[in-house]
Amino acid sequence: MSRSIHRLVLPVACATLALGACSRTPPPMVDTTAPVDVALAQKKSMPELLSAVGAVEAINSVAMKSLVDGQLLESHVKDGDDVTQGQLLFKIDPRPAQAALAQAEAALAKDAAARDLSQAQLKRYEPVAAKGFISADQMQQYVTAYTAAAASVKVDQANVEAAKLTLGYTSIYAPIAGRAGRILVQPGNLVKANDTQPLLVLNQITPIFVNFAIPGSYVERVRGAQAQATLAVRTASDAGSTPQSGELAFVDNAVDPTTNTVKLRARFGNGGQTLWPGQFVKVVLTLGESADAIVVPDAAVKAGPDGSYVFVVKADGHVEQRGVSVARSVDGEAVIAQGLAAGESVVTDGQSRLVNGGKIKVVGEAPKAGVQTSAQR
Repeated sequence: MSRSIHRLVLPVACATLALGACSRTPPPMVDTTAPVDVALAQKKSMPELLSAVGAVEAINSVAMKSLVDGQLLESHVKDGDDVTQGQLLFKIDPRPAQAALAQAEAALAKDAAARDLSQAQLKRYEPVAAKGFISADQMQQYVTAYTAAAASVKVDQANVEAAKLTLGYTSIYAPIAGRAGRILVQPGNLVKANDTQPLLVLNQITPIFVNFAIPGSYVERVRGAQAQATLAVRTASDAGSTPQSGELAFVDNAVDPTTNTVKLRARFGNGGQTLWPGQFVKVVLTLGESADAIVVPDAAVKAGPDGSYVFVVKADGHVEQRGVSVARSVDGEAVIAQGLAAGESVVTDGQSRLVNGGKIKVVGEAPKAGVQTSAQR
């Protein structure tokens, strides 16, 4: 009986094992291809730029003060007005100056009459003295009286001119064209000559200066480029600002030893008055052009423990991690000094999924010089 059961169980077990073996299927293949975007390394001319943060400064800034004491009668300018050169700004009570001028003119008239009398007496007694009818001492007195009277007239003439000048100071005109600040003294107040507080501050803002500093190591490069041509300077485009173009106007004659920087100044036309005195702006100085530079997008260059590197796409669809030397970055493009040749494809997005020798699949628009990707083979 046991032998028959054994014969029955054995075929059943074998059938069960065979059925289990048939039900096993191989595991699905895992796709290790990494999707990436690529771009071509291009050879083109690239500007050599220096970036810095600059401070805007008015070319001319004038603190308008009174040169005479008196009451401020009129203000012909309002807060923030644009004024022209020679425009009347303030009027100070002219009556004290007018009275002083009238007094000086009266003294001049009086002394001029005395001079004319002395001159007439001198002419009358000169022939008499020549004949010896009066003594030499008497004649000398007439000469001295005339000389003193003539000198008094010259003093009075100078006093009249000074009085006219003082009267002219009661009208205050704009010495430059510019923009007025806040009016600091209102009509009706008394003002003093050369008071500590000005009536207003007038700034010339068209054109305007931007002062900035660069590392002292660039002094020779800047001076050499400036000797060949006028160097262009532009303000960087920030949110809400309009880029401005100008030119380098000044390089300081010494490097600051505490910061190892040299001060530069750029001049901007500022036609739209977008640059304002006291404002901080980013400026970019163009030193020249580098012909046949190897350029890739900034996104292609990554930083590693051994320096910058890129993933170069090979013809077989695999990538090579290659160290590169970046000379500079200009408007979203990196200038490669060493490590890359024109026409090579580099990965611009998806580097986090890559390893050296890994396989890739281009998901974006493939470069024209293209690489045979896994999807194309």
